[in-house]
Amino acid sequence: MTVRRPAYDRGGVRTGIVHFGVGGFHRAHQAVILDDLMNAGLADDWGICGVGVLPGDARMRDALAARDHRYTLVLKHPDGTREAREIGSIIDFRYAPDDPDAVVEQLADPGVRIVSLTVTEGGYHVDPTTGEFDDGDPAVQHDLRPGAVPVTAFGFLVAGLVRRRARGIPPFTVLSCDNIAGNGGGARRMVAAFAARLDPELGTWIAAEVAFPNCMVDRITPVTTDADRAEIAAEFGVADTWPVVAEPFRQWVVEDDFPLGRPPFEEADGVRMVADVEPYELMKLRLLNASHQGMCYFGHLLGHRYAHEAAQDPLIVNLLTRYMDEEATPTLHPAPGVDLARYKATLLERFANPHVRDTVARLCADSSDRIPTWLVPVIRAQLAAGGPIHRSAAIVASWARYADGVDEQGTPIDVVDRRRDGVMAAAIRGDFLEQRDLFGDLADSPRFVAAYQWALDSLHTSGARATLEALLS
Repeated sequence: MTVRRPAYDRGGVRTGIVHFGVGGFHRAHQAVILDDLMNAGLADDWGICGVGVLPGDARMRDALAARDHRYTLVLKHPDGTREAREIGSIIDFRYAPDDPDAVVEQLADPGVRIVSLTVTEGGYHVDPTTGEFDDGDPAVQHDLRPGAVPVTAFGFLVAGLVRRRARGIPPFTVLSCDNIAGNGGGARRMVAAFAARLDPELGTWIAAEVAFPNCMVDRITPVTTDADRAEIAAEFGVADTWPVVAEPFRQWVVEDDFPLGRPPFEEADGVRMVADVEPYELMKLRLLNASHQGMCYFGHLLGHRYAHEAAQDPLIVNLLTRYMDEEATPTLHPAPGVDLARYKATLLERFANPHVRDTVARLCADSSDRIPTWLVPVIRAQLAAGGPIHRSAAIVASWARYADGVDEQGTPIDVVDRRRDGVMAAAIRGDFLEQRDLFGDLADSPRFVAAYQWALDSLHTSGARATLEALLS
């Protein structure tokens, strides 16, 4: 089997984008779209320089450096066929702790016109109750000290903007590619608030002068496993220490707000440039992302360990279908050009792809960053409208049951969450909804509490299968 390789001269590609958070998703999505455009001769001055700020990013530095920053992408189709290609759009990678000033200088380069982010939902430091900037993270506190050498993505972003401003270079566009509602507007508020802690005038300038377009991103990208590496070596003859596997589907809806220019994204398959991203964004967050949460906790409690196993369980299919149709869809706005019924049907088909082998554990991770931003807004909208909330309440209850840390057979559950200790303690105490920084005032809603408590009691006394059967009967 052959690997499709870049058709362009990588030596002639110049850096136009700096990206913070080079992980599997970025390398399966934005970097691939840029590679497509480069293959078409449309983006030679939009090469990507990746930046890593976390200790684990040293592994990415080494993996990319070993192959001149090229890597292998394998798309796994539902019929079992595999499609491999080498991606060359990342032309450099800087591990920030190696040379922090070199990262700031790269950001100050006039050729850099876009700085993009996939730093996860928690990387924006949003207080889920107030929606304001939360500066309690020790790394953020470090970066807010006078004269500090940056260690966070926000610290580097602001330092780069300050240096450009001092040199009379227009500010780059900041493009958030994370799964948060209003990601561009949210990034603007949080970065400006961070900067305002350093200098109020600087925060005002960033909020007024720096573009932060919103966008919606979509491609299921599981964690790369040793089995993936072995299969790629055996099938394609490529020794790649950190390849990427993904589903064939991809989507990117981007607000067209790039004062210093942008690549012709609209020339790539699956990309739509729009004036308003919100309808597409809500559709994706409340249907795909929230459905992942509906699938993962119940799926784990039912004994499924892969997403496709859960997505082929009739009870979970019924739960997701009714959640999407009856609870999520009424909270959405029409998304031009989208057949919503087909979109929902396609989601179930994508979840059930047995070859992607996305794990239930990956979907269960970092729930305290996900449920408040993906599912809680659906619950609030339905409570306000007097609409149904039973499936949503059951999903929250399934998270609480999962967070007990022991499954129905008494086997420990490895709860992965930045708030692990607090979340697990609340689940064990039985006051899960009282985490008001996650759920706000939902505990004050008798209708929601009754639906949640019924599901949680049933999960504890009757188990996941019986709970779903009763819920969906």
